[in-house]
Amino acid sequence: MEEMKELEKESKQTNHDLLHEALKTEDLDQFRTEFLEMHPYDQAQFYTSLSDESRSVVYRYLSPEEMADLFENIEIEEEGYESLLAEMNPSYVADMLSHMYADDAADVLNEINDEQAVSYLTIMDDEAASEIQELLNYEESTAGSIMTTEFIAIEANETAKSALQILKREAPQAETIYYVFVIDEEKKLLGVLSLRTLIIADEEALISDLMDDRVVSVPVSEDQEEVARKIRDYNFLAVPVVDFQNHLLGIITVDDIIDVMDEEASDDYSKLAGISDIDHVDKSPFSAAKKRLPWLVILLFLGLLTASLIGRFEETLSQKAILAVFIPLIGGMAGNTGTQALAVAVRGIATGDLEQESKWKLVLREAGTGLIIGLTCGIAIIFIVYFWQHDLMLGLLVGISIFITLIVATLAGSIVPLLMHKMKIDPAVASGPFITTINDLISILIYFGLATLFMGYLL
Repeated sequence: MEEMKELEKESKQTNHDLLHEALKTEDLDQFRTEFLEMHPYDQAQFYTSLSDESRSVVYRYLSPEEMADLFENIEIEEEGYESLLAEMNPSYVADMLSHMYADDAADVLNEINDEQAVSYLTIMDDEAASEIQELLNYEESTAGSIMTTEFIAIEANETAKSALQILKREAPQAETIYYVFVIDEEKKLLGVLSLRTLIIADEEALISDLMDDRVVSVPVSEDQEEVARKIRDYNFLAVPVVDFQNHLLGIITVDDIIDVMDEEASDDYSKLAGISDIDHVDKSPFSAAKKRLPWLVILLFLGLLTASLIGRFEETLSQKAILAVFIPLIGGMAGNTGTQALAVAVRGIATGDLEQESKWKLVLREAGTGLIIGLTCGIAIIFIVYFWQHDLMLGLLVGISIFITLIVATLAGSIVPLLMHKMKIDPAVASGPFITTINDLISILIYFGLATLFMGYLL
């Protein structure tokens, strides 16, 4: 396996070297021969590695249609699209966008400023511009914004023979041909037909008899996470998108959903880490700091609140200084336990595994988990402190504090994201650093509250 990877890497490097040499010597034929034999993804990887000067040569060597295939596989930072398109002639960009699938072209235009997008749409082919504009009108992160309008739809009264002729005629423009969607004269969705069923069917069989009318669709306003969940649950290659009257508007293919899942996972992970966008690698330390500072400033003030709370128990600490030794232990345990519960809750919400009736089951389960963990850790620390400090009361204080703290921290880690989800706030915002800091406050309050209450037994 490793040898194959090395060979593949060497082969790719050789191709890149040949392409760089062709660009340097302005050998058009050599460049096109090597470049067009590559997979579009590899083309995109090579293209994004080029300098501005080299890319200007590529635009002369490739047609807008060939560049369209490349741009459908490109992976760059959002703000990068604007500068790349600005390098090309506007009419070249318009032609390129016209040759892209409408959903991919809409994605590109969504990443540039409105004025630039409108200028490209104005000089674009009217039919292509109309399809792209329609997708741009849908709210971001909904089914409508990620669907494609290039699909195969056949009326129910067609025969299998005529349907195959339609399929053959429209296949070059369609994003996928593995599903054929069945509509009536008003373009309302009636059913779905697999390519396999259509090929093996009797030529005179009616589509209405061959189709599966138990078609699963998504409304055009559906959140893209829900669409991803549905495609995952049903193992679809594509899912139809309909309006409130069940008119077929477009389809969402599995390759687009993979991008959505990657985007949503990255977004959730970023929020859990307390970072605005972890998927974006900033070249400038100032840009990276600007994105991280908001959360850190909030946590700084929460940390000051924790310090202020410890200050209020100064008298307790002065009477029994050894109490300070266990502050990091109790705070750290509370933060870790809360973050674990948070991860379970956020994942359950994100994947849709937590239905309405099971949310309280999660809370009860986490409460039980916290009870067991707290009891185990509490008993263990009692013995450790007793043998270490030879002070049973101190051991009992630390053990009971950990016992109560871990139960509360576990409950906080599971309840907070559930409440945020109920209030229509992204539960991932209840990030690990946030929950950890909140649990620090709770643990200090419990620990020193108990220490103050039982100080007479500790002296």
